[in-house]
Amino acid sequence: MLRHAIGLTVLLTAGTAAGTAAPGGETLAATPELARAAFERLKALEGDWEGRSTKGWTETLSYEVIAGGSVVMETSREAHAGHTMATMFHMDGDDLVLTHYCIAKNQPRMKATSFRNGGRTVVFTFTGGGNLASRDAGHMDQAVITFDGPETIRSRWTWYQGGREEWFEEIVQTRRPS
Repeated sequence: MLRHAIGLTVLLTAGTAAGTAAPGGETLAATPELARAAFERLKALEGDWEGRSTKGWTETLSYEVIAGGSVVMETSREAHAGHTMATMFHMDGDDLVLTHYCIAKNQPRMKATSFRNGGRTVVFTFTGGGNLASRDAGHMDQAVITFDGPETIRSRWTWYQGGREEWFEEIVQTRRPS
């Protein structure tokens, strides 16, 4: 089954998605200030990382700030043997958004819809995508990024298909020494 490798924590509870309080801190609706602060945290990830999934695989990742500082490009290698995936993060007006270029040959788009832990956890929710025949076609549907510190981040990703969440996985990323 598909595995995803991105360096952000995905919190996938209905309460979080709905913007209600959740374990680990108050859930806040997205604001321009929280979105911009999260984008700056993403920029600070620039460099090389290693990821370990709860499904048992490892990956190498890199974060690069491109396009005049307007985009953070995450590149994931070997989450799927011999394949590379990418995720682009950027501001769209006051919103923090991502597009994930998946091994499933689709491109889900998500928007930061809520924050927890004083803004250190960002919940991204599906808004649409490329190469998806319908909402029910298999795709990454939600991602939550938790910035644990300058050397560690976590992500949790949910696969959605046939009208429901099929599975999820968590990935812990650690910065590689320079």
